[in-house]
Amino acid sequence: MLRHQLEAARKGAPQPGLPGPPQHAAPSQQPPSIAPGNGLFSGIMAGGSQAGLAPPQQGQQQGQQQQPQGGQQQQPSQQGHAPPQEQQMGPQHQMGQGPPGLPVPPPHPSAQQAPYSQSYPPGPVSNGMAPQPPQSTASPGPGRRGIGRPPNAVGPATPQINTPVPYPGNAASPQVSHPTPDHARMGGPRAPPVGNALGDLEVDAVAPHNKKTGQDWYAIFNPQVQRVLDVDLVHSLNHESVVCCVRFSHDGKYVATGCNRSAQIFDVQTGEKVCVLEDHNASDMSADLYIRSVCFSPDGRYLATGAEDKLIRVWDIQTRTIRNHFSGHEQDIYSLDFARDGRTIASGSGDRTVRLWDIEQGSNTLTLTIEDGVTTVAISPDTQFVAAGSLDKSVRVWDIHSGFLVERLEGPDGHKDSVYSVAFSPNGKDLVSGSLDRTIKMWELSAPRQGNQPGPKGGKCVKTFEGHRDFVLSVALTPDSNWVLSGSKDRGVQFWDPRTGTTQLMLQGHKNSVISVAPSPQGGYFATGSGDMKARIWSYRPYA
Repeated sequence: MLRHQLEAARKGAPQPGLPGPPQHAAPSQQPPSIAPGNGLFSGIMAGGSQAGLAPPQQGQQQGQQQQPQGGQQQQPSQQGHAPPQEQQMGPQHQMGQGPPGLPVPPPHPSAQQAPYSQSYPPGPVSNGMAPQPPQSTASPGPGRRGIGRPPNAVGPATPQINTPVPYPGNAASPQVSHPTPDHARMGGPRAPPVGNALGDLEVDAVAPHNKKTGQDWYAIFNPQVQRVLDVDLVHSLNHESVVCCVRFSHDGKYVATGCNRSAQIFDVQTGEKVCVLEDHNASDMSADLYIRSVCFSPDGRYLATGAEDKLIRVWDIQTRTIRNHFSGHEQDIYSLDFARDGRTIASGSGDRTVRLWDIEQGSNTLTLTIEDGVTTVAISPDTQFVAAGSLDKSVRVWDIHSGFLVERLEGPDGHKDSVYSVAFSPNGKDLVSGSLDRTIKMWELSAPRQGNQPGPKGGKCVKTFEGHRDFVLSVALTPDSNWVLSGSKDRGVQFWDPRTGTTQLMLQGHKNSVISVAPSPQGGYFATGSGDMKARIWSYRPYA
């Protein structure tokens, strides 16, 4: 009898008492909803994730709009750099599967060591600051659970928040461990020229006219180029959680921040908090729900927020009420941008889609699908194009009106790791991108097409900016196009000259990763958001 059962089992027939082949869910089965607490940003602190994204279940794409030609590329995905599962987890994380309804991908071959486990030992004590004991970097606040996520949850990797350390002040800058073996194996960028590696300079060794020190921050100005800028701290805005994003209003009078469960708006001149936007009807108010992206409408009346619960909310700032509720994304929303037309919003999500929304119609007008998670989106100043960066190391640009893919920025001169931030230049002809490969690239976009020619063009990489010591998480350009700004996991902000590719200054103004940088559209100010639970407003001006 046993022999017959074994023979039948070899042929694939399930037998009583013997396990049959794995059974897959029927294509029509819908995955259970995922609680907001499983959102990606909690993985920043836990550090647990898998390489890339799991492929969606069959049938999940049913109901999506038919994509225009060029709206998606069906080449095999080149997996970007994402951290493998953390080995040591608390009891709440010791589970064998990810969120229900989402298959778990195998770890990427290059992801043998968690890249976010890198630590930055404190530098020498200076300015009378005593060594600080380790602190929690993302307190969930009274009565809230610690931050974490299931170890197999999938989505774009976001940098782990490091343990805070005291600022070195006038002493040596924080020492940084060598690049992880993953970067070496994948052929990452070579060591940058000394002129751009300002983080490797000792503050005490820098000439007085090439440095500036505040109470808990300092800036080093590149000694190999003429100093033409000065920076200063204007306001330090304390939060109760990690600050995921910062954004100025178009008139430059206000800064919005996104943090745990709320978006907050501050007056740039006074630093006063003037508005808190929180959806008290969101499910499970005791769980973490990070606002990953914020964006003002051009007229300043509305603030769009994207969160880990897969929802976009458009707030009427004056009444503190939600004007639009947009649902449709199947994973966390990582990026938003408001078009200059005042009615179009672009969103990017870990579900591998870029979506366009019309706040007047209250509907999703276009869905663009790619092979891997979308980490960042930007709309061109003329509202003609939308750009997106992805885990697959590419930057794509689509025509908003036709849905045609008109640019795919990659190749030998492209990024070697996941792209985490993109921004158009004010004239719309160039685009900058920041990546986990620790570089920023400037792309010259192709000339406009004559008619609807099929297939994407490849823009030209005209400059690569090297000098950050860790992942580049956010990039932007000043409104006069004179400077490229970048924020990094190395806790630094750098100002780059786009004409020469050299860095003008390196600002160390946070005790943790600089997750977001944003210049004022009116010039003269920029804002930073960090894992140290602070947003800061800074001024920049010509050096006299």
